[in-house]
Order: sequence, then structure tokens, then C-alpha cells
Amino acid sequence: MQGKKLFLDKEVVRFRLSERVPRHNLYRRLAELVDWSFLYDETRALYSHTGQPSLDPVAFFKLVLVGRLENLVSDRRLVEHCALRLDILLFLGYEVDEELPWHSTISRTRQLFPAAVFERLFDHVFAQCVARGLVAGDTQAVDSAPVKANASLEAVREKQAAGTTGPRLSGREEAPAVPAAGSVVTAPAHQMRSLAARQARLVAHSSVPGSRHPQARLLSNKTHYSPTDPDARISLKPGKARALNYLCSLAVDTAQGVISHVQADLADSRDSLHLPRLLTGLQHRLRANELPLRDLLADAGYANGANYALLEAAHITAWIPVFGQYKAEIAGFTYHAPTDAYTCAAGMRLPFRKYDTAADGHWLKIYWADCQDCQQCALKPTCVPRAKRKQLTRTIYDAPYRRAWQRQQSRRGQRMRRVRQSTVEPVFGSLIHHYGLRRMNVRGLAGAHKTMLLTAVAYNLKKLLKYRPNRQLSLAVALPQPLLAVNRRVRRQCRRSEAPTRSLAKPLTQKSTA
Repeated sequence: MQGKKLFLDKEVVRFRLSERVPRHNLYRRLAELVDWSFLYDETRALYSHTGQPSLDPVAFFKLVLVGRLENLVSDRRLVEHCALRLDILLFLGYEVDEELPWHSTISRTRQLFPAAVFERLFDHVFAQCVARGLVAGDTQAVDSAPVKANASLEAVREKQAAGTTGPRLSGREEAPAVPAAGSVVTAPAHQMRSLAARQARLVAHSSVPGSRHPQARLLSNKTHYSPTDPDARISLKPGKARALNYLCSLAVDTAQGVISHVQADLADSRDSLHLPRLLTGLQHRLRANELPLRDLLADAGYANGANYALLEAAHITAWIPVFGQYKAEIAGFTYHAPTDAYTCAAGMRLPFRKYDTAADGHWLKIYWADCQDCQQCALKPTCVPRAKRKQLTRTIYDAPYRRAWQRQQSRRGQRMRRVRQSTVEPVFGSLIHHYGLRRMNVRGLAGAHKTMLLTAVAYNLKKLLKYRPNRQLSLAVALPQPLLAVNRRVRRQCRRSEAPTRSLAKPLTQKSTA
């Protein structure tokens, strides 16, 4: 007989939420894995002892972590999604008939808590990963990626020159208006002239469709800013459109891929400028967990003489490919490290003479030969036809550059490059596509930093839940040679004694069968 299910939508009197969520559920295991009570102590000083009770701090952090785990960016969608899931309600500590907090309450609470509370949560989860054996600490891979800001590129405005003010009404004295954050030009005059010349060349010779349109604009962080989010910066990544972004910099442990450090940076600067601050935070966290840092892996964007020298001073081996204008060898010249001098093809010495600075402020080392040596040299017409002497300019970090270049050419350097590519780049792909880091739902550098910390916490918690340590294999005990010989002799005697017994057993078996 065909069955038909009837739905009466009746009110259930006896219902327990914990009985409806299985023990193996992710959020039920997550609630039992972490002790969340420390968040009350971390946030107690932010509240008054009077007034209406606020949103539970533990419930808030669980709620925003659910948004990262469920790949939800919007707070509105997060509240709607949580109301439909029994396992999430049990994780948050809410009953089925209990109303969840409004999305505006989540936003205000996120602004209330400083970034130090989010960092404390990250440290707590990272310490649990260390205790479970997921972190080795000795080798860290570093990388960065742009994250789209919560602002539109169409709404950017042109910056005003320093000292200019808006229009005033005649006959009335008003206090000078305070300019908005980021709305005043701060770049030096020579950079502004160079930018204007470059933009003029682009307009005159550009073949991009629409470049000659009257409403087409050439945007730069030196001349434009976003009034919606002044901390967002215009950046361009190869293969992607120009957008307002933040820069997410993180370090990943190569043992199991656990995120060991994350920070938000401005997207208009090079990766190499953010390495010192990243290294400081990373070392502080590893030392707090008694983990040594020996090797640092990064791509060529972090190649910088100051970074090489900084890592060597901290006794950390830098596996960063040398990139840029640096050349380890100068054609026709040989370097002698003990005397810090060069020798040309004609055998003339070019000793170190003085220090100097480049146009960008970097320090340089200057080498040159004696004038009389160059004047009498037969190679002068081809070497320095118009100068009185040969001069070489090297960076002050030439020695760290040279050692990094030698490591790059070694077999271990090639292996470290593959380790970095297989460690940190998949982590970024997971954070962007599966943990809601494709776009910011907050504004400001501090808010972006909090969001990145929450995303890293959610990723590490997932790693912690999935980790299953390998069972310890039984060790094979190596026996000494005399004992092995005795065992072989005993087995040989046993086989000899069993041979007559088997030969006598065969005729008896045949007679019995006959």
C-alpha cells in the first residue's frame, strides 16, 4: 500500500537540542575542543559594572567564527544561516525558540573589541596546535595576497594640496575645516612631477580602448583616496583588475600547514617592507611556545638587502630568491673579500673608497681605481673611454646578497622553493575561496586585521579537528650477531629432527587408507 506522510505542524512539548545533534558533528566537537571561558577575562575591562547585559563575548566570537567556517561575508546572512542550523545553535548556546542577536549588534561588538583580544584568541588556538604536535616551528613560509576592501573604486576622490581649504562664506569667520583622513597630498614634489609625466605619456601613447574618453581617469594613491575607507589602497595584481585592496601577510608552518602569524598591511607598498614587523610578531609567538625559528621561506617579493641582513642578525637562514637589479658577479672584475677590493681584467685594483646614498635613500659602497692606473691601461678606450677612472657601485648589503644568491643556486635552495609553493600558496587559496577572505565586510585597517585573525583562527581550528597523529610503530630490536647465529643453529636442528618424523608418518597414513 502506498504511504502518505501527513504534516500537522504541531507544537512539540519535549525537545532537547543536544539530542538532535550527533556526537561527531563538527560544531559539537569544536565546542568541546576549545575552552572559551578565557574570553570573559580578556573582555571584562571593556564593560561597565552597570547597565543592560551585553551580547555574550563567547557567543560573539563563536558567531563570527561560524561566519568564517561557513564562508559567509555578510552579517545579515550569517544570522539567517545560524537560525536554520541546529548544530550551530547548540554551538552558540542558543535554544531553538531563542532569538539570535541582530546583525548591527555583531558589527558594534566587533568595533568595541580591540585587536589585542582577537590576537589573544589566535594565540590560544595556536598554543593548542603546538600542544597536539601540529607545529614544528623551525621552518616558516611567508607570503602575501591582496584582499578586496569594502569600498568602490568609482567613489574615489582627488586629494587636495596641503594648505588649501574649501570655499567660505564672505563676511563670516569660521574655524578652519579639518581635512578628512587621507584627503591631503603627502607625496614629495619630485614624485608628483614624475607621476604627472608618466600619466601624460600614457594618455598620449596608450592604445587601451577607452583611454581617450573624457571621463577616463588615471588613478594613483598619491593623487586619489577613498572617502568610504581611507585606509584602502589602489593596487593592481597581474591578471586582475585594479581595485581598492588590503594586503594580507601571513606565515605558515611547513610541518602541517598551520598559520603561525597573520597581519593586515596597506596594499600600496612592497612586500619586503612588511617583513620586519611580520618577523617580530612571528618570533614573539614562537618564543612564547618555546619553538626555535631557523629557516624562513619567501618569494622574490621579499628580496631586500635590509631583510637579508636582519635575518642573518637573528641567526635565521633566509631562503628568499635574489630579485631585481643586483648581480652577484661583475663581468671582467674579481672580488676579494679579505681586502674588500675588486681586480679588473688588466690586474688593476679597485679598493673600497667611501659610502654614499642613492636617490631612494639606500646606502651604497663606492670602489674606484687610481687615475694613473687607468690612464696607462691599454683597455681604457673600451672600459672607460670618457671618464678618468673606473668606478664600481655596490649595495651596502652586498655580502648578504651574495650569500643569499649562493643558497638560491644550491639544490637545497630549489627544494625550499618547492616547499614554499606547496605550503603557503594552498593556504591562501583556502582562505580566499572557503573561509570568506575574498572580500572585507568591515572598514579600516584595524577591522581588516581583526577579520584576518578570525579567518586564521577558523583555519587552524579546522586543522586541529582533522589532525590524527600517526600510531607509534613497534620498534624492531637489533639482536647481536652471536645470538643470531645461535637462533639459526637451533632452527636448523629443529628442521633435521622433524624430517624423520614426517617420513615415517607417510607409510602409516597410506596403510590406514588402504
